[in-house]
Amino acid sequence: MRVLSLAGSPRLPSRSAALLQLSQRWLQQQQVEVIPYTLHDFQAEDLLRANFNSPDIKAFAAQLAAADGLLIATPVYKASFSGALKTLLDLLPERALEHKVVLPLATGGSIGHMLAVDYALKPVLTALKAQEVLHGVFADDGQIVLNGEQAQLSDGVTARLNEALDSFYLALSRRKPPVPNTAASLLTRQTA
Repeated sequence: MRVLSLAGSPRLPSRSAALLQLSQRWLQQQQVEVIPYTLHDFQAEDLLRANFNSPDIKAFAAQLAAADGLLIATPVYKASFSGALKTLLDLLPERALEHKVVLPLATGGSIGHMLAVDYALKPVLTALKAQEVLHGVFADDGQIVLNGEQAQLSDGVTARLNEALDSFYLALSRRKPPVPNTAASLLTRQTA
């Protein structure tokens, strides 16, 4: 299994990136190949000018096409996910998440931002045709303590993250691979 991870915070280190890194390690322990990305892997000019021909964005889209799933993390600002992350998602092909399982992770200043995942991020992931967008994990800033690049999670966040990762792993295991276009196959056979 192969998963891409995408840190949607413009700042590193960040609490949302810490959740993502812990999740990456958990998946790697399950023998899942994880290919990490951050917003810093893309040219700011390409994001700001909506450069659909950006080599970095095309390479990311190609890696995503070959992956089984996406692990995506974002901070919540002003009741929505990161604007830089939204810009990147807008530059992906229309069906970029087709046949993919997605686990969203988010952090915010208070529990009042928790619904941003359901009302802001999940609709975008669904619009990109994700096969399955799982119930994500939200943690408020008080539940994650950063010590440099190390993070300490509250017991509640640790339990929710472990449960979400178990669900993500199971969903990846039962993921339906792309089905060949049988209509095109039938047309080819009939005309041959």
